[in-house]
Amino acid sequence: MSLSPPVAPAMKVLACTLILAAPSAAGWAAPAAAVSQALHRDQFRVIYEEPKNPVHEPLYQELRSKRVLENLRVFLSMIRLPRILMLRLAGCDGDDDAWYSPEDLTVTVCYEYVEEVRKLAPQAATPAGVTPENAVLGPLAEVFLHEVGHALFDQLRIPILGHEEDAADQFAAFILVHLSPQTAREAMAGVAWMYAQQAKDAQLSETSLADVHALSGQRFFNTLCMAYGADPGMFKDLIERKLLPEERAEGCGDEYRQVAFAIQTLMSRYIDVAARDKILARDWAGGKFRKRMAGDTHSK
Repeated sequence: MSLSPPVAPAMKVLACTLILAAPSAAGWAAPAAAVSQALHRDQFRVIYEEPKNPVHEPLYQELRSKRVLENLRVFLSMIRLPRILMLRLAGCDGDDDAWYSPEDLTVTVCYEYVEEVRKLAPQAATPAGVTPENAVLGPLAEVFLHEVGHALFDQLRIPILGHEEDAADQFAAFILVHLSPQTAREAMAGVAWMYAQQAKDAQLSETSLADVHALSGQRFFNTLCMAYGADPGMFKDLIERKLLPEERAEGCGDEYRQVAFAIQTLMSRYIDVAARDKILARDWAGGKFRKRMAGDTHSK
């Protein structure tokens, strides 16, 4: 992976703010009365479960000390939901997984998953600038946002055209690419690094082809395309270093705008504007994105 993000404090990677503007095209309004229950902001709660495996105790202590989930809760608090959603880190008996459970309204990420991501991370900063920190915190932010995407689709009855796993990937990438420039590069670099490493050892089989998730190699290029489509200037090195084929890059702007339009049209009604503005006032995501929140999707 040849992205070259500057180094920043670890928790900046989780400084996620939802950039959801009002629909900009007449005649494409979101479905009316999709959710009948009352909606409330700050519907996220967090829990760090004690690890089942003593090996994960240092990881548990580190994530707690950095308040990873508490920060994520703050940034997601502007979303209005009908019910409480739990964000949970837990031991999973050796299973390196993450999932959303609609039965108990919980997003779970396993300590085993974080440990596997750490194994894929470089031991030191690469010549291209991918740091061990970026290679862990980027995927950690992405997997939580991916599963939160599933939860929003479920709780808010968001219609999906295509595979839900692809939609959750797009939701997560859309949020990450709208961080401040430095943090966006760090997060996207970390996510792309993970998919690139996974793709190296991937074996095509009936099982992998039938999986509801795209292949790791496809997710790698989808991540790069979303980044380049959102900001060709900031991510121009993806083309210069030939990481993203020019044939794919030509359509990345349209791919990004398609995702942005869908999110704005289907999800903007579920954002508490006052809470959103208060969160942005702390400038966690950078002032340049306030124009996006006002409805200018293409401002850079």
